[in-house]
Formats: sequence, structure tokens, C-alpha cells
Amino acid sequence: MNTEKDLSPAMKGILSLLLLVVRLLMNRLGINSSNSSTSPSQDPHRVRGSKKTAKDAADKKKPGGQKGRTGHRLNPIPNPDVIKVLKLDQRTLPKGHVYTEVGYEARQVFDIEIKRIVTEYQAQILVDEMGKRYVAEFPPEATKDAQYGLGVKAHAVYLSQYQLIPYARVQDYLTEQMHLTISVGTLFNFNKVAYDLLEDFERIAKLNLVAAAVLHADETGININKKLHWLHVASNGLWTHFYPHAKRGSIATNEIGIIPAFKGVLCHDHWKPYYIMTLCLHSLCNAHHLRELTRAFEQDNQIWAKALMVLLLEIKKEVDKSGKGILDEALCLAYQEQYLAILKAGRTECPDLPPPLEPKKRRGPVKQSKSRNLLERLFDYHKDVLRFMSDPVAPFTNNQAENDLRMTKVHQKISGCFRSNDGALIFCRIRGYLSSCRKHGVNMTEALTLLFQGKMPDFVYDST
Repeated sequence: MNTEKDLSPAMKGILSLLLLVVRLLMNRLGINSSNSSTSPSQDPHRVRGSKKTAKDAADKKKPGGQKGRTGHRLNPIPNPDVIKVLKLDQRTLPKGHVYTEVGYEARQVFDIEIKRIVTEYQAQILVDEMGKRYVAEFPPEATKDAQYGLGVKAHAVYLSQYQLIPYARVQDYLTEQMHLTISVGTLFNFNKVAYDLLEDFERIAKLNLVAAAVLHADETGININKKLHWLHVASNGLWTHFYPHAKRGSIATNEIGIIPAFKGVLCHDHWKPYYIMTLCLHSLCNAHHLRELTRAFEQDNQIWAKALMVLLLEIKKEVDKSGKGILDEALCLAYQEQYLAILKAGRTECPDLPPPLEPKKRRGPVKQSKSRNLLERLFDYHKDVLRFMSDPVAPFTNNQAENDLRMTKVHQKISGCFRSNDGALIFCRIRGYLSSCRKHGVNMTEALTLLFQGKMPDFVYDST
């Protein structure tokens, strides 16, 4: 058998190319949602894991409710809407006895009634001796001989913007269930009216986000009229703001105007344009880091990556146990030294790639492996990675922004895309309002009903 020295240069080149292709394919096959930004729904050969924790599995708990849990059941209410009295057929009773009524046994059936309610306002007309007519004043919601009420508008917006049901299906539902023949254009107009009524709310929400102690930021791709755009979110535990834009970076954030004026702790996933913002402190999402470290360990066999994963999770556990949201200064310094020591050791394990044989045609740093790039990034930005252990408002992850964005991705899966930029703007403003209301404990139906009445929930007024 020929040795490697006997191979021709052409054969060596072919073998090197084949090895490169095999390596790329192996890396591609090993990528999933646990070690990359791939969503769980796109995992190849996805197997849903059990929701039981390791402790539950160890204890071998039986399925169903556990001891000590608070159960919930349907209970009778004191004031039912309809009472039907059931009389006993006395012909079925034994004869020769006198029966006296002593009470009743009650059972309640909870059901729903879906129906259209039409209210006709009849304004009295008076005529004086001169023939001049006087007509009673109609309420504000009755402007025409026939129109849709506030409840219909609020319900239609709720279905399309909160439950993400497409217009055509909302139209079918209202026609079949409520006998309301509402066109798709009218449904759009309901949403447009809600959008216009929320102009002041959006301004107030942006002011509250700018003044907040912590802000989560993220962006995701959306389709508008079959073209790629970006949906930007700025949010925290109380407020949410969405905005669609053709650009992903600083052009969009400057136009939105929240992040450039923000002076607190900005949590994000290390998208470089965020680092242009110098008024704020930065906190990086460690959920992203854990996935990247998992990839480095599983795909590139980087031991330092595994050690750093363990350390980050240990620090988070200690922060959670502290009860203060932060660690003592001495412990922070000790963990930081341990963190940096792992990365310095990793530089030996994951050395720089050798320089290319041919000179570079473009300017810029020499391309490195993903693991090496991750290592250097974690080293250069270690203060932002570890900020969660020394700043009580800095979070461990950017999950708040990702959770706020999640339902917009569901909308994309249902509808495919926004047909126009106006539709995307309407969706974002209404969705931001509903998300903020939910965070403040306001019922969605109540929030939309108040909106069409020209009012806002109390938390909006209290924050101004």
C-alpha cells in the first residue's frame, strides 16, 4: 500500500478537500437547539424530552397531582344567571303519604351563549307650535343608522392581534357564530383605529423604557411584502415596545430612539451595533454563551468550554441563593479570577489557526475557528458577561426580550408575512400595548374595551 509520501500533489489536494467536507458535514449534523441558535422546532430527528426534573425522576413520583399541591375545581356560584326549578312528579311517589316541601338540591351547569346583541336607540322627537323639531341626543357610539359597537371592535382586535387569527378566519368566526357579516377591510379598519388611539401610549411606553434601570433588546427577521425586515424589541418586566424596520443595526435603533437615550443596564446577545451605545452599561446574554460553549465542547472537544459552562452555572446558583441578587465583592473577584484562568488555559488548548499560505486579499483580522473567536470574545468582554453577579439589576440571560418576541414568530408561522409596512406597524403597536397590559395584570378584553372608549388602564396614567 502506498504511503502518504507516494501520493501525488493532486491526490493530496483531493483528500484534503474530502476531509474538509466530512468535517463540515459532521459539524452541521451535530448542530441543534442546545448548542446553537437553531430553534427546537427545527432540530433534526427531534425527540421531546420529559418535563420532569432530574429530582422528580430520582424520586420516582407518580403522575398527576402531588401531595401538598393546591387543587382547582369548578365550584358553584351564589348568583346564577338562570334558575330552573325542577318539580317532583308526585304520581311516581308511594301513595297514602303526605309530602311536605323542605328545600331543594342544587346543581349548576356552566355554559356559554354566543349571540349578537342589537341595541336600537329611539330618540324622542318633539315639535313646537311653530313646527320646529327637537330630537333627543344619541350616545357617542351611535353615530349612524347602523354601526358596530365597542364590544365587537375590541373582540375583533383581540382575535386578530392577540390570538393571532388571520383576518379571513376572524371573519368566518364572526359570521358563523355571531351572525355579523364583517368584511376583512372593516376588520383592518378596527385595528387601524386601535393603532391611532395608541399613539400616546407608545410615547409613554418609550419614556418609561428609557428611564428604566434595565432594558432587554433583541431583533428577529420578519417578512413584509415578501422582503426581509427586522422586528426590534425593547422591553423589561413591565413595558414592551416593538418596531419593524428594514435595517437591523444602529440606523434602526437610532430611529426608534429608546436605546440611544438609555442610561441603565442594557442586556443583549452581543450584536455589535448595541456597543455603539455608550451611555449605558452592557450585560450579555449567558443563555447564548452556554449554547456556544456547548457547541465548542461537543464539536471541537474544547475542555475549557465545558469548565466555563460549569463555572457560569455555579455563579448563577450562588447569586440566586444569596437573596440579594449579587455576590460579595471578594467572591466576585474570586470568580472573575477563576473565569479568566479558564480562558487563559483555553488559549493553549485552542491555539490560533496558522496563517494562510496565500496572502489575504482583504483587510481585517485573520479568520479563526468558532471556538477561538468565542474564547477571545468571552475574554475581552468578561465584565459584561459577569455583570449579573455584581449588579442587582443585571440579568443572567436576555430571555425577557426573546419571550416578548416569541409570539411574533408564531404570527409569522400562521400568516407567513405582513402584506404591508402599515400592517406591521399596526401589529407592533397593538402587540406592545397588550404585552405591557399583561405585565401589569390587566385583562386583555378590559384593555381593548378601555381603548375604544378613549381611555387607558390606570398603570399608564400612574407612570406619567
